[in-house]
Amino acid sequence: MIARQPIAVLGGGSFGTALANLLAENGQAVRLWMRDPEQAEAIRTQRENPRYLKGVKVLPGVEPVIDLAATVAGSELIFVVLPSSALRQALQPVSALLAGKMLVSTTKGIEAQSFKLMSQILEEIAPAARIGVLSGPNLAREIAEHALTATVIASEDEALCRAVQAVLHGRTFRVYASGDRFGAELGGALKNVYAIMAGMAAALGMGENTKSMLITRALAEMTRFAARLGANPMTFLGLAGVGDLIVTCTSPKSRNYQVGYALGQGLSLEEAVARLGEVAEGVNTLRVLKAKAEELGVYMPLVAGLHAILFEGRTLAQVIEALMTGEPKTDVDFISTSGF
Repeated sequence: MIARQPIAVLGGGSFGTALANLLAENGQAVRLWMRDPEQAEAIRTQRENPRYLKGVKVLPGVEPVIDLAATVAGSELIFVVLPSSALRQALQPVSALLAGKMLVSTTKGIEAQSFKLMSQILEEIAPAARIGVLSGPNLAREIAEHALTATVIASEDEALCRAVQAVLHGRTFRVYASGDRFGAELGGALKNVYAIMAGMAAALGMGENTKSMLITRALAEMTRFAARLGANPMTFLGLAGVGDLIVTCTSPKSRNYQVGYALGQGLSLEEAVARLGEVAEGVNTLRVLKAKAEELGVYMPLVAGLHAILFEGRTLAQVIEALMTGEPKTDVDFISTSGF
């Protein structure tokens, strides 16, 4: 059925465009939906997404479209690549058309008011749909330029996982499967927060030891929080956990890293986001994560420290001092400390 019908990609940003190209390379007909008619026309005439992925040719198999209802009605497999703030508003009007469809969320964010992940919002909008999550160390430009990449399709629906593997797996893009949709998706959302901190550290010239410490303690925090919510901590040892965390915290191509780097250079948060020109999900996630961690009583000093810098008027030096003088905890939460 997938081979006979076009595959829909909802969202014409950098990742949506790269994903559409991947599918087209594998012989799939792709409808790339976006809100902006001018952007769609630019891709149609120039065969390039000049706003978000300049210099990358959009393949002939990718058709830019602006009619959302027709796009979802004509596709069985739909990749949702919309910002977390826009997903519910965009898809609610076409909810009746989504019943029975395979919906794969790629957005790594958390809804502020409800603390729902994107796949949970999709379940609300389309309770009769089949839901999956695509997550991993997947920088859009590298995917578009055919750097060797791997990702995870996570769902309790094994047939959905196999369908996504069949259309996405290619010579430079490897697709693994997981049954822990919640853990994979949560890892993708949480790592954005720590990428902001890593970008700040890089801009301030902090050492390699410091960067390694930040990434490792970030993984500890993420895993502790996720396990408290019921995710499998072992999921965080895979591509959707530590894999995504490493690339996001070390690459200048990461949007959240770029925001942190700008902050480290002395820009305000508003200036840093404006300079980026795209959505950095970590800024929104930080607010809701700090509140949720306090509500659940989960120890997350890096999250608390970054929140203090961005929203409470604290300096990085003050936060570092507090972090370094805090009581040391166990290195890995899920290893027994008996015998210490």
